[in-house]
Amino acid sequence: MHQTSGYDLTELHASFPGWTFFRSDTGAFYATRRGVQLNDAELGAGLEQTVSADDKDTFVALLHEQQLRGWSCDRTKV
Repeated sequence: MHQTSGYDLTELHASFPGWTFFRSDTGAFYATRRGVQLNDAELGAGLEQTVSADDKDTFVALLHEQQLRGWSCDRTKV
Protein backbone atom coordinates (compact mmCIF):
# COMPACT_ATOMS: atom_id res chain seq x y z
CA MET A 1 0.00 0.00 0.00
CA HIS A 2 1.42 3.39 -1.03
CA GLN A 3 0.30 6.24 1.22
CA THR A 4 1.14 9.90 0.90
CA SER A 5 -0.10 12.57 3.29
CA GLY A 6 -2.63 10.16 4.78
CA TYR A 7 -4.17 9.07 1.47
CA ASP A 8 -3.82 5.64 -0.12
CA LEU A 9 -2.76 6.05 -3.76
CA THR A 10 -2.97 2.32 -4.58
CA GLU A 11 -6.43 2.70 -6.14
CA LEU A 12 -5.18 5.47 -8.43
CA HIS A 13 -2.17 3.37 -9.51
CA ALA A 14 -4.51 0.49 -10.39
CA SER A 15 -6.93 2.72 -12.33
CA PHE A 16 -4.29 4.80 -14.14
CA PRO A 17 -1.18 2.61 -14.57
CA GLY A 18 0.60 4.98 -16.98
CA TRP A 19 0.98 7.68 -14.35
CA THR A 20 3.19 8.30 -11.32
CA PHE A 21 1.34 9.82 -8.35
CA PHE A 22 2.31 11.95 -5.40
CA ARG A 23 0.89 14.55 -3.04
CA SER A 24 2.43 17.85 -2.11
CA ASP A 25 3.09 18.98 1.45
CA THR A 26 -0.09 21.06 1.16
CA GLY A 27 -2.15 18.01 0.12
CA ALA A 28 -2.53 18.68 -3.62
CA PHE A 29 -2.63 15.60 -5.87
CA TYR A 30 -0.15 15.35 -8.77
CA ALA A 31 0.28 12.83 -11.58
CA THR A 32 3.02 12.73 -14.20
CA ARG A 33 3.03 10.44 -17.20
CA ARG A 34 5.46 7.58 -16.79
CA GLY A 35 7.71 6.73 -19.75
CA VAL A 36 5.88 9.02 -22.18
CA GLN A 37 7.00 12.24 -23.79
CA LEU A 38 4.03 13.96 -25.44
CA ASN A 39 4.58 15.51 -28.87
CA ASP A 40 3.39 18.93 -30.02
CA ALA A 41 0.23 17.57 -31.65
CA GLU A 42 -0.77 15.76 -28.45
CA LEU A 43 -0.09 18.83 -26.33
CA GLY A 44 -2.10 20.90 -28.82
CA ALA A 45 -4.98 18.43 -28.47
CA GLY A 46 -5.07 19.05 -24.73
CA LEU A 47 -3.00 16.19 -23.37
CA GLU A 48 -0.90 17.14 -20.34
CA GLN A 49 2.41 15.74 -19.17
CA THR A 50 1.46 16.48 -15.55
CA VAL A 51 -1.94 17.15 -13.97
CA SER A 52 -2.80 18.39 -10.50
CA ALA A 53 -5.79 19.22 -8.33
CA ASP A 54 -6.50 20.13 -4.74
CA ASP A 55 -9.07 17.36 -4.17
CA LYS A 56 -9.40 13.72 -5.16
CA ASP A 57 -12.66 14.04 -7.13
CA THR A 58 -11.31 16.82 -9.36
CA PHE A 59 -8.03 14.96 -9.74
CA VAL A 60 -9.72 11.73 -10.87
CA ALA A 61 -11.93 13.70 -13.27
CA LEU A 62 -8.81 15.28 -14.83
CA LEU A 63 -7.22 11.85 -15.26
CA HIS A 64 -10.37 10.48 -16.93
CA GLU A 65 -10.42 13.51 -19.22
CA GLN A 66 -6.81 12.81 -20.17
CA GLN A 67 -7.74 9.23 -21.04
CA LEU A 68 -10.53 10.42 -23.31
CA ARG A 69 -8.28 12.99 -24.98
CA GLY A 70 -5.65 10.28 -25.42
CA TRP A 71 -8.11 8.10 -27.28
CA SER A 72 -9.01 10.96 -29.60
CA CYS A 73 -5.29 11.38 -30.34
CA ASP A 74 -4.87 7.63 -30.88
CA ARG A 75 -2.68 7.52 -27.77
CA THR A 76 -4.64 4.98 -25.74
CA LYS A 77 -1.83 4.08 -23.34
CA VAL A 78 -1.03 7.60 -22.08
